[in-house]
Amino acid sequence: MRKDNAILLGKAEDKDVLINPAQLNRHGLITGASGTGKTVTLKVIAESLSELGVPSIIADVKGDLTGMINPGDQNKIHSRVDSMGLQGFACQSFPVSLFDVYGERGVPVRMAMETFDPLFLCRIFDLTEAQEGNLSIIFQMAADMKLDLIDLKDLQAMISYASDHLDELSSTYGHLTKASLGTIQRKLLQFEQQGGSRLFGLPEIDMNDLMRKENDKGVISLLECQDVFHQPQLYAMFLLSLLNRLFVELPEAGDQALPKAVFFFDEAHLLFDDAPKSLVNQVIQIVKLIRSKGIGVFFCSQNPADIPEEVLAQLGCRIQHALRAYTPAETKKIKAAADSFRPNPAFDTQEAIMNLETGWALVSVLDEKGAPTVVEKTQICPPESSMDAADEAKCRLFFKGSALYEKYGKEVDPESAFELIQKENEEAEAAEKVEKEEAEKKKQEEKAARERMRNASRFARKVQNRAENEVINIGIRSARKFLKNLLK
Repeated sequence: MRKDNAILLGKAEDKDVLINPAQLNRHGLITGASGTGKTVTLKVIAESLSELGVPSIIADVKGDLTGMINPGDQNKIHSRVDSMGLQGFACQSFPVSLFDVYGERGVPVRMAMETFDPLFLCRIFDLTEAQEGNLSIIFQMAADMKLDLIDLKDLQAMISYASDHLDELSSTYGHLTKASLGTIQRKLLQFEQQGGSRLFGLPEIDMNDLMRKENDKGVISLLECQDVFHQPQLYAMFLLSLLNRLFVELPEAGDQALPKAVFFFDEAHLLFDDAPKSLVNQVIQIVKLIRSKGIGVFFCSQNPADIPEEVLAQLGCRIQHALRAYTPAETKKIKAAADSFRPNPAFDTQEAIMNLETGWALVSVLDEKGAPTVVEKTQICPPESSMDAADEAKCRLFFKGSALYEKYGKEVDPESAFELIQKENEEAEAAEKVEKEEAEKKKQEEKAARERMRNASRFARKVQNRAENEVINIGIRSARKFLKNLLK
């Protein structure tokens, strides 16, 4: 809910708990056990940003944020609104765009392979230094050969081409090895089996279409990830590549009264579970630097321990819903979460975390000077849009009837590296076939010539033998005649 030019997150008794939008590019954290109200908190912040004209980009893992296309039910929440004394509260819908890598629950999201930083791919695939060097060479080769890398099969074709021409390419670009190229191919195959090929292609998503306004309200772009999040590597690549593109493409903005956009990572632990150290370091770097581009980032997960400490250190706004402790290890995690807040002498933070009711949270934000405020036990405002997920059939009609679907709905597959290399291979095979046929023809002609020569030689020997035999026969007959005459 918006109050003046701030976000009214909730109330701590009679005190308004406000988030200063100018501090949102210092990022934030929303944590808590399942069912404690994290999704409602996320919706309240996104709705308020929309009212302020700030777009949001949200990874919707459970599909329950689609209700934002519908107004909420005032009758269901009027008692909460009244008890909190929320003046001017009115249920409403918000401008929403639905996106989906698979194109089934939203407008397809695609990116051209060549727009990816090779080093970013290396971090995702956890390549060694040697493999990283080989992949960088592949991208440089494609640029030098003026071959477009659009989708996954283009990159696979380039790697196969390099493997077939190792000697000549190594002399130009440096050391290429079949072992490194083979490992990269296997990584790409595994990624393809996860559905990764759907992420790459044309038309490529324009980041401006994720950061739009409609009627002075910021559009909430929901990245439908109900299927994608079952493939952690694809989920991480999808979300981190979008964040990386924002970082690369946006100009420096510095501190502003309002952020350009806020990115929400739901189930953020999937970005870091079993992630290679190099990828975690890249995320840390982006989170540190993207602030200067005017982008805020919120990580949503069950426990702060799900997020690496180096990332946690960058998160200014902290919203902690209830956590339960049934083991000493869980108690230790809750203590660590409590210790991350600036204490409030009115209550014990650790005990409060374990006893919070659904819809309540411990909140600490940054003040105008960027200092963390004392933690407050806060009742979160209800969202103004529907808390129920929208009907799937309605969602399908909603996104398929949008101008964005007209722009991105149909995939385009232009002639690129795969097709050109395939054509070159076909031409080489055809030339080799002609060469083999000509060689075979020449071989047959030479064989026929040799056969003719052998036949001629046999005929000559036969004639000679006949002549020799005739001479002998003549001699014998002459001798017989001579002897016959002699004996008379």
